[in-house]
Amino acid sequence: MTPKPVTETSTDYTRPYRPFPVKLLNAAGRIGRPRRLDVDRMVAKARRRTGLSSFGDEWFMEPLSVLVRSINEEADLTLLGRLIQRRRIEGALVTRLRVEELLRHRPEICNIDLGPIVVIAGLQRTGTTTLHRLIASHPEMRAVEAWEGLNPLPLPREEPGDPHTRIRRALIAERAIAYMAPAFFAVHPAEHDAPEEDVLLLDVAFMSQSAEATMHVPTYARWLEDQDHTRAYKEFRTLLQVLRWQRPRRHWVLKTPHHMEYLDVLLDVFPAVTVVRTHRDPLKTIPSFCSMVAHGRGLFSDRIDPLEIGAHWFAKTRRLIELTARVREAADPRRFVDVSYYDLVDDPMAVLGKIYERAGIPFGPDALKAAERTASRNVQHRYGRHVYTPESFGLSREIIEHGMAAYRKRHRIPRE
Repeated sequence: MTPKPVTETSTDYTRPYRPFPVKLLNAAGRIGRPRRLDVDRMVAKARRRTGLSSFGDEWFMEPLSVLVRSINEEADLTLLGRLIQRRRIEGALVTRLRVEELLRHRPEICNIDLGPIVVIAGLQRTGTTTLHRLIASHPEMRAVEAWEGLNPLPLPREEPGDPHTRIRRALIAERAIAYMAPAFFAVHPAEHDAPEEDVLLLDVAFMSQSAEATMHVPTYARWLEDQDHTRAYKEFRTLLQVLRWQRPRRHWVLKTPHHMEYLDVLLDVFPAVTVVRTHRDPLKTIPSFCSMVAHGRGLFSDRIDPLEIGAHWFAKTRRLIELTARVREAADPRRFVDVSYYDLVDDPMAVLGKIYERAGIPFGPDALKAAERTASRNVQHRYGRHVYTPESFGLSREIIEHGMAAYRKRHRIPRE
């Protein structure tokens, strides 16, 4: 089912859209004391679902416990929001159990060479999704598809090479989002069979920005910034090896702004990656992403504070820029490619050629045709127009310009 396009998105963030059955469900959840998420219960449920007991090293229990405590105390989720988050956490625990069991039987997976990797580490709303899909169209390129990001391992009774159950489940999730928040697709096309942010794999370690982008969890967000993410990235690499074991390709393309915050760890765990930085006018990107966060949080909570979202993500954006610049100064400059959003819009094939040349990946006629087909399908506003203003989030042109002046100057970013 293709989501029904909306004319434009709402800017009334404090009153998220609710289909009538969802309103009834959430109203029922307000009767009595809300049931809190419980780590022990979720762990037990994952063990029952899989029939497995060993997680191996249980280092992940600390980030999981911090996350759950923050959700319970700060996120103010609706009943549906709690059900979805509980299911997501249980799913991550199931994945951990099943990966541990797989590697016990197939330890050689950990020796798989991932090949050349292109990592798109640009700020949100700078054309990263468009660029990601264009690069992923290369016949020899591997990306994390949405369906396998949700379920990285073959499900029970799935035949090797036939992930139909996982694809069907991802389609059901896509349809659920389209039903609960039809306008969200105008903000981000969350299609079940398209390349998606590989932060989904970092969710399995309970150490990713996904939580703070979809819920009000400030305690967890602050805690996350102070942690060593090496273990999470090593597990991330293992999951990529598991995916390549199932569906081999010669090259990889990865994409998530999360990588900007921990670029030093990424470069250490993946020493041969080519990093692509995308750049666009912050006056457009920052309020656009704040709007995306507000719409996303509206799926899980009735309490949306646009001013808090603006303050948090403006500070987070500056942090991403500063940390990335610091790491880049100490790294080999040949490992980085800068891409202007405006060049990507004007001549995407030229941008692809520049990236492939730097990464040492052939860009032949078949790859060019595949990219042109992808570009023709991914047209702007096909699900509706995304409307937003900085003032909705307590920001202004002056605040953004002052905070982003050095970034704009460093990368010669024009104003739209």
